[in-house]
Formats: sequence, C-alpha cells, structure tokens
Amino acid sequence: MVDLLSIPELASLDTLRDVIRIPPGTDIPITPRVRQLIDCREFQRLTRIRQLGLVGLVYPAAHHTRFEHSLGVYRTALEYLRQLRHDQRFASAVGAHDAEVFLVAALLHDLGHWPYCHPIEDMALPGVPQHEMFANSFLLEGEIADALRDEWHIQPREVVDLLSAKPRDRAARILKSMLSGPIDIDKMDYLFRDSLHAGVPYGQHFDRNRLIGSLCLNRGGDRLAITHKGRTAAELMVFARYVMFSEVYWHHAVRSATAMWQRAFFLLHAQLDLDELFRADEWEMVRSLQAAAEGGPAADLLDGLFGPTRQLYKRLREFHYLQDPQMHQALARRPYRQLVACSDLLADRLSQQIGRRIAPHEIVIDAPPVGLEVEFDLDIFVPKEDRYYTLADLSPVVQTLAQRQFDDYVKRVRIFVHPRLRTDLEREPSLESHLRAVLDELD
Repeated sequence: MVDLLSIPELASLDTLRDVIRIPPGTDIPITPRVRQLIDCREFQRLTRIRQLGLVGLVYPAAHHTRFEHSLGVYRTALEYLRQLRHDQRFASAVGAHDAEVFLVAALLHDLGHWPYCHPIEDMALPGVPQHEMFANSFLLEGEIADALRDEWHIQPREVVDLLSAKPRDRAARILKSMLSGPIDIDKMDYLFRDSLHAGVPYGQHFDRNRLIGSLCLNRGGDRLAITHKGRTAAELMVFARYVMFSEVYWHHAVRSATAMWQRAFFLLHAQLDLDELFRADEWEMVRSLQAAAEGGPAADLLDGLFGPTRQLYKRLREFHYLQDPQMHQALARRPYRQLVACSDLLADRLSQQIGRRIAPHEIVIDAPPVGLEVEFDLDIFVPKEDRYYTLADLSPVVQTLAQRQFDDYVKRVRIFVHPRLRTDLEREPSLESHLRAVLDELD
C-alpha cells in the first residue's frame, strides 16, 4: 500500500509554495510538471473560452473561463485524494500512478471543449463530435502528450481511457466516479464558481468541506460514496444544481441567446471546417461564423448576439410541463432538425395570418434536448448500522427530484421571435392552433 503523499502535487497542497490564485482567494498549488501542462498552447486556449458562454449576455460578470474552472477542478481532485487516502479500501485499490493519472485527467478534463460547446452538441448534427472524443487529438499528440510521457511517465492513452472509456478495473471505476457522478469534482467546482461569477447565491450554499470530509467508498468498494455526516451537504448540492439550471442556465433570456446561436450555427455548419473551427478560441470562432454568414440570415442572428447593440429575441410563448404537458411533451427532446422544420412552417403560417412576411430564422423554438442532466445514484454509509442507503432513501428532497423528471421542471419549451414581431404575434390567438397543425404535419 503506497502512501499517496509521495505524489509531489498532493504534498504541495500542504506547503503551497508555488501557487496560482483564483476566485474567491483559492490557491492552486503548482509543481513544475503541472506548470508544463498548463503552459501548453492547447491548455492556454482555455483562457480564451468562457465557461458559461452566452450566459454572460444576461449575467454580465459571468465571464470566467474554462482555464479557471479547470484549475478549480484540479484543486478539488487533490482534496478528494487527500481525504480518501485515509480509506483503507481506497488506498489498497488506487496506487500512486493511478492517482497521478486521475490528477492529470482532472486538470485536462475540459481540453476538448470548444466555444459554446454544449449548445452545439445538443443539436446532434452530423460531423459534430462529442467534446470528450475531440479532446483526444490534443491528448494523444503534441506538447501535452510529450509532457505526459516525459515528465509524468504517463501514457496519454491512460488519460483518454479514464476520461472517456468504460472502466476496466476497480481503480478505474473508483476514479471514474470521482470524475463523473452525483458529487464529482467537476460539479463540486462549477456549481460554486458559476454561482459566484453570475452573482447569485444558489450554487454557493452547500457545505463543500463537510461533503469532502465525508467521502468514502460504496459497499462494493468500487465507487464514490459518503458517510451519513455528509448527507445534508449532498442534498443541498443536488438542490443547488436544480436551482442553477432553473435560474441561470435555463433563464429565459439565456435560452433566447442560445436558440439564436443554435439557429445561426445550423444555417452555417455545412460550409465550415468544423475541425479547424473547434480548435479556435471564442472570438476566432465568432469571427469565422460572422464571415461565413455575411449577407445571409445567420448574420442577423449573430449581430443580435455579438454586434454593437444586443438584440435578443423575445419570448412569445412558454410551455411548462405542469401547465401545458401536451405541448411540452410534443416538442421536448425532438431532434433539432425537426424543431427547425417546425419553426419554418410556423413562420410561413403566421406570415399568412398577419399579412406580413416573417423570415424563417425570425422564429426559433427552444426545447429540452435529448440528453438528461441529473444523476442521483449516491450511496450513504451509516456506520452505527453498518448499512448503506441511497441518498433518495434518506432525503425527501432528492427522492422527489429523482422520481419527477428534473429536466421537465427546469427546462421549458419556449418560442422566441425577433423583437419587431412580438407586438403583432403576442396578440395572435391562433398561434397555438397553428403550432398544433404544424406538429401534426411533421408527424
């Protein structure tokens, strides 16, 4: 059994001799081999990609970057290892080399993110890779791959496998659950950091230290769990995610901007070199799209987002799962191309109704994508009973969120229109009937 404190990065967590400071006054310990990774061109690109992309159009201080977030996740990974090294089952399964691969994976987990990545991925267009797969080109060759082999004595494929492959042994299953799960290191950082920069309290009010202090393994010894002392903190973390989606990530104006961006990208993607585009930083990508859009309908959409005057589309209708379940279910999780076809047909019908031309791109439909968001499968160990429960067993809050689909409550179906059309269309009583007719036609 190897003491993980033999890892220089973990030992540096106590000394903090060489650090990078990120908000809110958090010191990230930097060893020479960590610095070699973060100084690489591929990692420095993350300094020019905002973590929340279009959210900054609504929450003006939310301009923190994936670079800052990646450092925060790396710091959290160190804290997880420091806590779990005291767990005998963890220490017997996870050796020093495994832990080093985990630290590198934590630091580089967002390397494959391109600007506005999630809205683009949600469209599921042909030729658009998953960002986890796109990261392989950065990890398997070039400066980062050389640094991993020469300085860390890690084969790049080991990092790729931990980030995106199915775990093949017990150590990999444990570490994978720390990277991706109900209380993983990514969520632990981004909920707090996004909340901090957006200027809202929702993601900051769970007890991070208590949660980390309660980390253990599940009954099978192959996945992250917590003791009963961390239960309340875990509940609050789950609820924080629910509220952040409701109030920030799926705020109606954020979703208006997102729907405009998606329609512009949809109009342009076939004429773009996506591999080159996804290697760009944020403003390089925007300039490339603006150049490709010149003189066409996508130019209007991009100008409303990135031009000298912000002009977001206005919310015309909103369909909530509880208030209008039939319409919500008819549009939620439809393929993006069908949403485009639906909005195009709706624009044509409403043009005839009001006697005024409505361009197809002047109506956009925003609906929950196919992928679901929240995972609740977390085990809670109660030492006095020597028994494991699930978090949903012990928490009425989590039980409710698990049984009633989280996405359906926070992700509403919305129809957005160009501001010049709102006055005419919001008084149009037949809009819903036209929408139903369009859906019948598509089906």
